[in-house]
Amino acid sequence: MSALTGWTSTQRHVVVASYLGWTLDAFDFLLLTLVAKDVAAEFHTPATTVGWALLLTLSARPVGAFIFGRLADRFGRRPILQIDVLLYSALAFASAFSPNVAVFLVLRGLFGVAMGGEWGIGSSLTFEHIKPESRGFVSGLLQTGYPTGYLLSALAAYLLLPEFGWRVLVMASALPALLIVYVRRFVPESPTWHKGMAVRTGTLAIVRRHWALALFAIVMMAGFNSFSHGTQDFYPNFLRIQMGFDPRSASLLVMVGAVGAILGGLSFGALSERIGRRRAITISALLFLPVVPFWVFWSHDALSLAIAFFASQFFVQGAWGVVPAHLNELSPADARGTFPGFVYQFGNFIASGIGLLQTTLVESHGWQYSQALAVVAVGAAVVIVLFVNLGPEAKGVAMAPDSVPAD
Repeated sequence: MSALTGWTSTQRHVVVASYLGWTLDAFDFLLLTLVAKDVAAEFHTPATTVGWALLLTLSARPVGAFIFGRLADRFGRRPILQIDVLLYSALAFASAFSPNVAVFLVLRGLFGVAMGGEWGIGSSLTFEHIKPESRGFVSGLLQTGYPTGYLLSALAAYLLLPEFGWRVLVMASALPALLIVYVRRFVPESPTWHKGMAVRTGTLAIVRRHWALALFAIVMMAGFNSFSHGTQDFYPNFLRIQMGFDPRSASLLVMVGAVGAILGGLSFGALSERIGRRRAITISALLFLPVVPFWVFWSHDALSLAIAFFASQFFVQGAWGVVPAHLNELSPADARGTFPGFVYQFGNFIASGIGLLQTTLVESHGWQYSQALAVVAVGAAVVIVLFVNLGPEAKGVAMAPDSVPAD
């Protein structure tokens, strides 16, 4: 309970802003996974072409993480976060007006650059404000922003897609821009950063000093991103194509999984404060494995699929719920605006072909959607368990000044 008490209003506002930033970021990205079939149909292109849009978005994110992260280390977390949110909202909204698939792919790629900056800046701003004993809970809370975005995107698809089509649905991507108003009004700059402390270390010096830690974290995050994207992005296709569900029924099942993901992230994030980051991640990833047969092979009716997807996402995002705290605690102090977001998104880059790989296995090699989902998910879980335990445990490391400014 100590993690939930004694917060200043500033700390509460910072956590809320970062949570909303990641929620709305995920909302914009995950809308595409729910309308991929519809986009492909309108542009008279195979599903693999729209799979390239997902790949471009994911592969562009490390570029944005590095650019916006270095800007945040130099000019402050707060102003760069606002610029980043404005850019990804505008680019996602613009993609709704694409006249052809080429323009659509370009805009989604540029959206990926802007999207890549938000997570690292928001998480560093948060963890430099909060109490050390609150990190586990806040880590789980922040990471549940992603499944919350998934839940909201599925709800939007349920309400809008059948009647209005994918273009109107994607126009909802303008909503995250409203977050800028909240940040400007309630969120101060990080207490560990001000103009006199702005990072002046050159980029190459940062890379030389921390390359081994960065390489380890990138491989670990490739496993994490394969775990989440490999179980989520392709799942609506499994429901709609292999299992034959209509768009609304598929959206409802996705929402059930998102609720499981939110509860899993909160549970294992909080648990990591008691048993350590590595142990909490390991337990969650291992508990996912016995759920796999129920998730994609043995369940055939809506109720069974809902229960299995809830359980699978509980453990997938349970492992993920520890990531924000773990990465920020591992991050060097002189590059905290850059390091967590960059290694996270570079891991995304390595995993960016997961959706395309799964689509290719189905369309070109005769696999079932269930097989493509299971192989990727199990492989990612094994990678996570191995690499998390090869790295250090940094729970409780000092990240902020001894005193946080009072309200």
